[in-house]
Amino acid sequence: MKKLFVVIVAFFMAATISSAQNQSNGFLGMWNIEIEGGSVGWLHVFENNDFLDARLLWQGGSVTPVQSVFMMDENTLMVMRVRQVSRDGENGEREMIIPHVLKITRNGDRINGVSLQPSRNGMEAYKSNFYGWKPADVPPKPALSDVKYGEPVKLFNGKNLEGWKLLNPNQANGFKVEDGVLTNDPVQKEGEHISYGNLRTDKEFEDFNLTLDVNIPAHSNSGVYLRGMYEVQVVDSYGKDLDSHNMGALYSRITPSEAAEKPAGEWQKMDITLYKRYLTVKLNGTTIIDNQPVYGPTGGAISADVYSPGPIYLQGDHGKVLYRNIVLTPILE
Repeated sequence: MKKLFVVIVAFFMAATISSAQNQSNGFLGMWNIEIEGGSVGWLHVFENNDFLDARLLWQGGSVTPVQSVFMMDENTLMVMRVRQVSRDGENGEREMIIPHVLKITRNGDRINGVSLQPSRNGMEAYKSNFYGWKPADVPPKPALSDVKYGEPVKLFNGKNLEGWKLLNPNQANGFKVEDGVLTNDPVQKEGEHISYGNLRTDKEFEDFNLTLDVNIPAHSNSGVYLRGMYEVQVVDSYGKDLDSHNMGALYSRITPSEAAEKPAGEWQKMDITLYKRYLTVKLNGTTIIDNQPVYGPTGGAISADVYSPGPIYLQGDHGKVLYRNIVLTPILE
């Protein structure tokens, strides 16, 4: 009888543990997030060697690991990402941790939440609400040899900014046309910070092939956003080790398979295909991203809906960069 009792207790304990694990599974997976004010986030919750783990994108920057993620109950998840800063205190330098905390409530495949971040001096907190959803799984890898294309569209006419506009009309425009070249030169004035904007196409697109020439001065930086959602990095990274922030990378998501960039100041050719949530990038004739899946938006995205059409937009606030021969060829479904 005692042995039977032990077996029964063990069974119910196992069932309880299994139930708790199943409850936590409701948060497992990838979540696209829309943040109040118009910015975008992305969260991936997963099991990592029997503990709960997560990676987070919030507004700008990179997708990074979080420092803490745990369940409060089956429908409430707490996520915290931190950064360490050094500050001058009365008794010398002080190391402090700056937390960014998300409290997330789940209802099926939808989430709502609140984000809390302290101000620089810690005297107040910045609060923002957000909502999100689980996107459909990435489809099977498509065969690019079967793709049918429409008529090419010349996005830049080499004369003026017709067909383009600032993403945020309240920011300064550093883009101008010089000698048939689209040049961005966000010059700052001494004692004054000028907020330069990104330049987007008037039209929006679904899947396509995009080709362009770009010239990046030394130490400069820009980006080409596909459908306003995925940034293909444009940066002077010649001679650097492979990294997901180098020239031609899908920013912080896909590292080029090899370095194909040219030295700063030389014209370079980019050939980019986005099809069924798969990305191919050819840089100067070399395939550096070969039909790889794209799981979510990158920092600076204007939409979290991975199936919505969107513009091409060029990052305009990081440094001088020159573009020409920008041609988009739509993919016919």
